[in-house]
Amino acid sequence: MFKQLLVALAGTVMVLAGSARAEIDPNYRMVLLTENFPPYNMAINGKNFAQEDNIDGIAVDIIREMFKRAGIQYSMTLRFPWDRIYKLALDKPGYGVFVAARLPEREALFKWVGPIGPDDWVLLGKADSSITLNSLEDAKQYKVGAYKGDAIAEHLVEKGLEPITALRDTENAKKLMAGQIDLWATGDPAGRYLAKQDGISGLKTILRFDSAELYLALNKEVPDEVVQKLQAELDKMRSEGFVDDTLNNYL
Repeated sequence: MFKQLLVALAGTVMVLAGSARAEIDPNYRMVLLTENFPPYNMAINGKNFAQEDNIDGIAVDIIREMFKRAGIQYSMTLRFPWDRIYKLALDKPGYGVFVAARLPEREALFKWVGPIGPDDWVLLGKADSSITLNSLEDAKQYKVGAYKGDAIAEHLVEKGLEPITALRDTENAKKLMAGQIDLWATGDPAGRYLAKQDGISGLKTILRFDSAELYLALNKEVPDEVVQKLQAELDKMRSEGFVDDTLNNYL
């Protein structure tokens, strides 16, 4: 009986110790980086640098609420270009970047919280485009514009295409209308939202070739308890309808 009591007490101590380890340091603070990727994240003034309340968008609203509920401190900065902030999140403990497509080749590079929203991958053409495609293979004969460093551009290269990349995805909408490219590889709804901001509408979806879910990608050194807490709060927000309501507010 005494031996059983000792075993039970030891188990209780281990559980309590585990709980203590799982607590999040109240002084822990994360650095969150994002880019102009409307309607998910964008600078209110349209510039390529913004901080805190000067950043808006679907993902921004969701992530702010998620961190607030989780009680985790953070700073938020929008910078340019994507390649730079992606590498910072990859290399620096305590950093995160959003929104990032969760792809097999990226899976082991980060810890993930999400999904925050969908991102279909499409090839857009002008409203009067006569191009018809059944697959990406068919697109190899055309000039395809894409966003440098983006998952879509990387995917095109993997499929044997040679996309003409731009430092800002909005440049591709203008290049499409000017005839400098035949097709624009972009996300939906992001591409259409960007085009509308430049007064371009009526673009035709020539091919819907893939889809991805968008996430908050966290550096591998971020404590598991932080990741788990954020994911739990996001799951609650989704079940309460907060995520869908936020999406509908922008689209």
